[in-house]
Amino acid sequence: MFTEAHIDTSSQDISNTNTGKTGLGLLNAAIERAQAKLLSLQSPEGYWVFELEADCTIPSEYIMMMHYLDDIDEELQRKIAVYLRSRQAEDGSYPLFTGGPGDISGSVKTYYALKMAGDSIDAPHMVKLRDWILSQGGAARANVFTRIALAIFEQLPWRGVPYIPVEIMLLPSWFPFHLDKVSYWSRTVMVPLFIMCTLKAKAKNPHKVNVLELFVVHPDEEKHYFPERTLLNKFFLGLDKLGRVTEPLIPQRVREHAIQKAVDWFTERLNGEDGLGGIFPAMVNAYQSMLLLGFPADHPNVVIARQSIDKLLVIKDDYAYCQPCLSPVWDTALAALALQESDKAANVPSLTKAYDWLKSVQLSDEPGDWRVRRPNLAGGGWAFQFANPHYPDVDDTAVVGFAMADSNLPELDESIHRATRWIIGMQSQNGGYGAFDVDNTYYYLNEIPFADHGALLDPPTVDVSARCAMLMARVAKDHDEYLPALKRTIEYIRGDQEADGSWFGRWGTNYIYGTWSALLGLEQTDVPKTDPMYTKAAAWLKSVQREDGGWGEDNLSYHDDKKFRGRYHFSTAFQTAWAVLGLIAAGEVHSQEVKAGIDFLLRNQQADGVWNDPCFTAPGFPKVFYLKYHGYDKFFPLWALARYRNELAKQ
Repeated sequence: MFTEAHIDTSSQDISNTNTGKTGLGLLNAAIERAQAKLLSLQSPEGYWVFELEADCTIPSEYIMMMHYLDDIDEELQRKIAVYLRSRQAEDGSYPLFTGGPGDISGSVKTYYALKMAGDSIDAPHMVKLRDWILSQGGAARANVFTRIALAIFEQLPWRGVPYIPVEIMLLPSWFPFHLDKVSYWSRTVMVPLFIMCTLKAKAKNPHKVNVLELFVVHPDEEKHYFPERTLLNKFFLGLDKLGRVTEPLIPQRVREHAIQKAVDWFTERLNGEDGLGGIFPAMVNAYQSMLLLGFPADHPNVVIARQSIDKLLVIKDDYAYCQPCLSPVWDTALAALALQESDKAANVPSLTKAYDWLKSVQLSDEPGDWRVRRPNLAGGGWAFQFANPHYPDVDDTAVVGFAMADSNLPELDESIHRATRWIIGMQSQNGGYGAFDVDNTYYYLNEIPFADHGALLDPPTVDVSARCAMLMARVAKDHDEYLPALKRTIEYIRGDQEADGSWFGRWGTNYIYGTWSALLGLEQTDVPKTDPMYTKAAAWLKSVQREDGGWGEDNLSYHDDKKFRGRYHFSTAFQTAWAVLGLIAAGEVHSQEVKAGIDFLLRNQQADGVWNDPCFTAPGFPKVFYLKYHGYDKFFPLWALARYRNELAKQ
């Protein structure tokens, strides 16, 4: 595991390596190095895409997939196992993020994957891992997704997983549970999983690897797979039991119809080599469910589904891992914004290539699940991945649209206004924005047995909403049609500010990210910088600055403990950049806190121009799934340094 001691400090004396350069010269030199590095990483097609790393669950699932199918690439498995072993914590567990507490669900899957890869259960790292899992109550305490995987490998009975029959596909839209009521990522994962759970899929498991040693009580005798959480949860558990009892009464023709409807649903959304939903769990479930239904291995849909999975692999000389998805649109928009801040004129060739590529992947009138709520809204969004037409991303669309507007490049107006009109149409009733859906706020569904991960929904959040406000305000200067929606969004942002002045960050860690997002959005509006939203936010950012001048925040701030808000045991370059950018947006460019943040970035830049932050940078799902965007320490610090220089030049 990475710890504070592993941070590369080789460039901390950067002022000594630039003899004769002080002040502005040192700042410009740092900007030039960072800019050159970022430009060198642009693809010939014009986009940027950086590695996107998750915890060890997904690489473990890749090994499990190979054993499910009896299609084992021994060398790839060996390299993934090397990666998994290197991520083990000192207590033997596997955390969800760097330095975090152990996670039992990920730890169980990692143990199983390593055992499949040939690791002896008597090896020291396996003993430590097993002892930790047993100390947490054993594999029966893992989450629903892990227990489903164990059931497929016949390690626990199917009564240990929720009853999710494929007949769910036949429920009417008014029913309390319906696919349209959950988030895009939930429905793409669930639909093929309905098939696998209904047909009780069995892994081939060619080496008959088992993990019964991970259970405190034999899985056949375990009685507490579903602890009651709330009264509503107890009600749903009762429905779960009723469904199991009545399942034999379902006519075969009804089941066959439901299975076909599920297949038709995910087949429409297979999305070529970019995969179902553009996310690994959905891709694997679709792939395995097709094979379970008897699709031949050479069926075009099966072949392309496997290609989409393997496209996510990162294979190095000595290790390998599998990414949860790819992030080219997000990476490209943020890289472009950094380059526009560093040298808009000189970077025109690179930016033109980037925007030409982005224009080529802007969506229009393609089918999309968002149209259930907005059937008459014209398209205009961008997905997060190379392709994912059913699921344009509101956040990405706002950032791309704003970056285009900020570039002042020609022939972008049509794209900008199509994106802005789509954004306005995706506004929720409370004035805010979710990432993919409108008013996805059926909170009672978080109590169903399947939703023990708490990540079933996609409600509005301030960070996404603030970027929507940023775009609307930028283009509303010449188009009054955007002002009513903008006003509602500003009021939503105002109403969601925390008492201490910060904002919660749903898609980046965490209150520093949320506060940066809100301030950058507000800066584009007519809200005066004397407004309490600005002043309280700036005061909060200053209050959590670390002694070294930087900022850092632990992902534990998602776990309902206020002492972790805006705090970490070391500073990171990307979070420092967020804080600096937020303070500058609040009118604090001359503050000592901003200067100290800039000094921190200058001291910690590496010789190659980047910063190499070791920690995870964002939640996929708070408390459940975290990500490390490998691009964040390449474009955010550059953006902050350049913004600081440019603001000083205006004085």
